[in-house]
Amino acid sequence: MSQGYSSEIRQGAPDGIETARVVDAAGSEDERTVEAALRPRRLSEFPGQNRVCDQLSLVLEAARGRGSAPDHILLSGPPGLGKTTLAMIVAAELEQPLRVTSGPAIQHAGDLAAVLSSLDEGEVLFLDEIHRMARAAEEMLYLAMEDFRVDVIVGKGAGATAIPLQLPPFTVVGATTRAGLLPAPLRDRFGFTGHLDFYAPAELSVILHRSAGLLGVPADSAAIDEIAGRSRGTPRIANRLLRRVRDWAQVHGNGRVDLPATQAALDLFDVDAHGLDRLDRAVLDALCRKYGGGPVGIATLAVAVGEESETVETVAEPFLVRQGFIVRTARGRTASALAWEHLGLVAPASPAAPSGQPTLPLDDQGTGRFGA
Repeated sequence: MSQGYSSEIRQGAPDGIETARVVDAAGSEDERTVEAALRPRRLSEFPGQNRVCDQLSLVLEAARGRGSAPDHILLSGPPGLGKTTLAMIVAAELEQPLRVTSGPAIQHAGDLAAVLSSLDEGEVLFLDEIHRMARAAEEMLYLAMEDFRVDVIVGKGAGATAIPLQLPPFTVVGATTRAGLLPAPLRDRFGFTGHLDFYAPAELSVILHRSAGLLGVPADSAAIDEIAGRSRGTPRIANRLLRRVRDWAQVHGNGRVDLPATQAALDLFDVDAHGLDRLDRAVLDALCRKYGGGPVGIATLAVAVGEESETVETVAEPFLVRQGFIVRTARGRTASALAWEHLGLVAPASPAAPSGQPTLPLDDQGTGRFGA
């Protein structure tokens, strides 16, 4: 599907939607094809995110009624919650082709100019990780989104000439996991902004029942609920765990996703009852056993588990903080009572500081300056 810095998805089915290919339990399709087949095709099929879906439905229906392109759309939220799927749904609801590219792929204004100049009227341009776009390309996008025009620079130096190029009306759908990194001028040019939240276990169960049907995998409700409870509120993780349980049931079981098969498979893949994986438990174990529950800096914690600081901070820590296992304080990361309980340990009593001698914040090197 990818060619250069952009790719295009054309819906060729009679109703304007590419028909999902149902894969068999033997796993003959690769992971990417399977994941694509599990994506909903319409807003009515999209489970969860009810508030965002209702708002988006209103925007799209009003635009269809006017016969014009809808306002530009910005979708934000953690990875795996459905931003790319919603972009595909927007194109399907508008019965327009979808052009796909990403912020990291657009490092020069000329890259963006080439994409914009090839758009047809009404086409949907999906910019994934839009906050990572180069600054020069961002400034070109401002003008394109607002006035549907780009200025192509011909020549260099004093002899350079700006040639205005008029663009047909189109819709930008931007997706970002870090909305705070978007510059305000770019953020303000989106007429609709939707933030996707983590899913409740009941919503993930609905998604998993649908996915099991598309995969042709017989699954018990108890097994589906077990997977949903260990999926960290993320549909992408839920579908991945379902495929791994399917594999276990196919190799070691009777082919049916039942509760014993689910528990055995998830234990094999180090996913515990709270959804914590190997890295999560390693962080908690180091924090509690090696450092007495903290506080400890993120760099020291990363060295203790053999990972990079950025990996611990962006992969493990957000979920642990959200679930109440770790607390971020001015002095560093500390383990909560829930973390001690989860590891089967008894939290030590916190010693009181001597009267008149407050403790000083220490960084990872033991100095009097704190470094988070």
